[in-house]
Amino acid sequence: MTAIHPHLRAASAASVLALLGCGSATVGAVGPPASAKWVSPFVSTPDGGQLQTTLYYGPWQCSAAFMARCESKCAAQGHALMGCMWLADIKGDWKGRFMLLPAEAGGRLAITHCCCDYPKVANGRQLREKWKNAREGFRRQWGSEFGAWPSTNGVNWQGHHIFDLAHGGPPVAPDNVLPVPQGVHQVLNDEYPACYAPGGKWLTPGPARPYVD
Repeated sequence: MTAIHPHLRAASAASVLALLGCGSATVGAVGPPASAKWVSPFVSTPDGGQLQTTLYYGPWQCSAAFMARCESKCAAQGHALMGCMWLADIKGDWKGRFMLLPAEAGGRLAITHCCCDYPKVANGRQLREKWKNAREGFRRQWGSEFGAWPSTNGVNWQGHHIFDLAHGGPPVAPDNVLPVPQGVHQVLNDEYPACYAPGGKWLTPGPARPYVD
């Protein structure tokens, strides 16, 4: 599920923001700072404008609305909801011209994962090998739209699979891989098993706005 903030009115910005995610848009207005943040350079959009992308990283407990959507999604697939993780927010800021006048637009897209009671797959190793073989090309493609794939001291950030490979997530789908810094990636890897376990904190709704910019 992907929904764009209603204030995101520029078609080019909407198409770029739709590349990643599952969830709904939000505005971070209360709570602590995000665990990490990445800001892209401005990149040109097909309409002649400029788009800057900011990634804010959790993970946070899903809001009640996100939790309800995950519950409906799992039920529609014949599964039960075990938990919901709000992984990150993508913020887009577009500048350009509309009807010959200077214009700006922006919006946010929440990246969430519904931990339904999916069984673990038997070909997890093969899925991971497929990702390893494709990741350099994936990073280049991502960079052509958002600016260079994020790195720290020359070391590329990890590509995190939103729908994890252990439960059958697609290894190279553009909307299933998110660049994350190593520290955040480790936290996500540690928390995913808890999200799939019964009765954990990831089944408890969190606030609608869990962080500040």
